[in-house]
Amino acid sequence: MPLKTRIMKFINSQLIVAATATFFIVGSTNAQEIIKDSVKTVQPTKSSKKVKVDGIIATVGDYIVLDSDIDKSFLELSSQGQSVKDITRCQMLGKLLEEKLYAHQAIQDSIVVKDEEIKEKMAEQISYMVEQLGSMEKVINYFKKDSEEDFRSELFDIIKTNKLTMEMRKKIIDAVEITPEETRNFFKKISQDELPVFGAEMEVAQIVIAPKITQEEKQRVINRLKEIKAEVLAGSSFKTRAVIYSDDRGSASSGGFYKINRKTQFVKEFKDVAFSLGEGEISEPFETEYGYHIIMVEKIKGQEVELRHILMMPKVSDQALKEAKEKIISIKKKIESGEITFAEAAKTMSDEKETRANGGTLINPKTQDTHFELTKMDPSLYSEVSNLKDNAITAPILDDDPRTGKKYKIITVTNRINEHTADYAKDYIKIKDLALKEKQIKAIGKWSDEKIKETYIKINGEYEDCLFINNWQKK
Repeated sequence: MPLKTRIMKFINSQLIVAATATFFIVGSTNAQEIIKDSVKTVQPTKSSKKVKVDGIIATVGDYIVLDSDIDKSFLELSSQGQSVKDITRCQMLGKLLEEKLYAHQAIQDSIVVKDEEIKEKMAEQISYMVEQLGSMEKVINYFKKDSEEDFRSELFDIIKTNKLTMEMRKKIIDAVEITPEETRNFFKKISQDELPVFGAEMEVAQIVIAPKITQEEKQRVINRLKEIKAEVLAGSSFKTRAVIYSDDRGSASSGGFYKINRKTQFVKEFKDVAFSLGEGEISEPFETEYGYHIIMVEKIKGQEVELRHILMMPKVSDQALKEAKEKIISIKKKIESGEITFAEAAKTMSDEKETRANGGTLINPKTQDTHFELTKMDPSLYSEVSNLKDNAITAPILDDDPRTGKKYKIITVTNRINEHTADYAKDYIKIKDLALKEKQIKAIGKWSDEKIKETYIKINGEYEDCLFINNWQKK
């Protein structure tokens, strides 16, 4: 999505099981996190009896956990190459109990998950499975279901439960904030020999020159969006046209659908238009840094707006691209000759407004500071700067970004930081992030303790002997 950063995880074709089994745990939780959290939350059983319990092994509010759910969770870990030999069934059950508690409470808190969103997600997953296994019949046989209807019904329920789980957990975490004083106290409590060590880092800056779009091309795009609006007003489907025509590949597959509020990290121009429309209304074409859009508002729920949009990006001519390259080569020569500094050139000539004011300095999207740890740096950026010497500038790089189109850039390294033990002043943002995560964990723990007390929970059979850190048995 050009308006909102998204990280996509591509699954190796060998991991078809993982793509599906993830639904039996939580979509946003990776295998390593499951292992880590499960070991923390559950202890080994008190006895060694091996009575096998079929069917329901636990109930949490309106949800049940089957013995087969544990098997599916182990399958998910194994299919991702994780070792499961040190993970007990009690540990896995503890994780599943947590997830069911989240989902149950999400319903109590009136968190709504639209069936349409679930169906779209399910369609994506089934499409992937069919592609990997060869046919829908093979998918059904692989997962040992009696019919396609049974398979779809179960998958729908699993995806919906997982979505509720994620939304509930997000609600808890989003309410947690950290103050500078709390950050300072967190750091003071860490003994000298336990201070974290941060890896080698660097700060980088870039200058971007975007090819100029002709007025004729802009008008062509505007006219096409107006035509699409007229077609929709005449009875055509906005959703279908978004799938076919939108250049926002992040949302096109879902018909351009987004649910946003005032705090959602979308560009200002987009939100201004979205919140100016009434239900069923379609905007006129409008421009953002990503191109031209039209928006149709489907539903307004309090402070939230559910909408669909179509993005069209004007095409860049070969001549405009050539001129952009010539301009950035000229800028590079001026910097290298000492006529102007890199920072001054970025402030006065770069077309990238996000970095222009800071002399072209890039912000790390993961940490929100200017430091990039080498071992965690985006591979494409690392390849561009890893061999760059001090004060050197890269050759012009053609960046073909699907979000913003083609542009040329030059990059330089402005600072190098060696591996070092955490320093409060130099590493404040990282320390603040660690303090926030600790506070979030405590908030989740407190929330769990409270909700366990007020929720109906029953554990059956051999699993009654599991020793949990969370008081699931309410003893």
